Amino acid sequence: MAFSIFGKRNTPETPEPAEQPEQPRGLFDRMKQAVTRTRESLSNSISSVVALTREVDDASLDDLELALLASDIGSATTQQIITSLRDRALRQGISDGAELKSLLKAELLRILNSVEMPIKHPSAPPEVIMMVGVNGAGKTTTSGKLAAQYRREGHTVLLCAADTFRAAAIEQLQVWADRSGVDLIKTKQGGDPSAALYDALAAAKARSTGILLVDTAGRLHTKSDLMKELDKMRRTAEKLIPGAPHQTLLVIDATTGQNGLQQARIFTEAAHVTGIVLTKLDGSAKGGIVVAIAHELGLPVRYAGVGEKLEDIIPFDPASFVDSLID
Repeated sequence: MAFSIFGKRNTPETPEPAEQPEQPRGLFDRMKQAVTRTRESLSNSISSVVALTREVDDASLDDLELALLASDIGSATTQQIITSLRDRALRQGISDGAELKSLLKAELLRILNSVEMPIKHPSAPPEVIMMVGVNGAGKTTTSGKLAAQYRREGHTVLLCAADTFRAAAIEQLQVWADRSGVDLIKTKQGGDPSAALYDALAAAKARSTGILLVDTAGRLHTKSDLMKELDKMRRTAEKLIPGAPHQTLLVIDATTGQNGLQQARIFTEAAHVTGIVLTKLDGSAKGGIVVAIAHELGLPVRYAGVGEKLEDIIPFDPASFVDSLID
């Protein structure tokens, strides 16, 4: 039965040659540009919902539900959001479309903030960060971008080429290392990833390097299981540096939407993922996957890839994301 609630209350490619840096933009501006496609899709749908009637009613919320699903927020997460809005409507009413937008933004922000947690940095260097995810998600590119980001923040950084199975992966990471101005520890293609990691850990300790970034394989060209290989690497890290890896970041291609969420489930269960890096956010209309990841997996998004250039990676800020997504 429809209810009226009107008036009841009294957001694997080889890197291109270096370009001249652009004028720096703020985090909000960069995030807003990155989620343009998702925002246009979602905002148009929300505008249609509230334009069809002067009242925000049950039918309007049904239409909003479809809009959220289209942005890849996901069925389970969308159901929770719509249920919360319906409860609010029944208890207090929702006067108009502007208030509906405000309440939706508050609900999205609540979900994202619920999984935010401080990163536990080690008391002594190096901090070991493992990059995991399927081939094609952008692990190698992201490793290079993060190396440059951490250097800009004043850290000393070392890269480890532990994806020894994918053709040209080591060479690609070398290009990013050169562009980022950091050293790379590597072995020959087809070598033992854990051996490469061991050498990198030893080098990082000897040099008192602040951060060691480890680029791992997305699949193996052998009969061994990828998750077992990642677990072996974890044990290797722990053996040399107690508590390592200190972060395990899962790289997900935003354009894959719900498929990316399924990838996250598999890696989270086996690889002890602590956070997400969402790549190609600027090329996707499925940016709502950020909210689905938070709600269904309890994982925070740490960084977002927003372009192809070396500096095109930004720390993920929930408030900026929500404000950029729904204006």
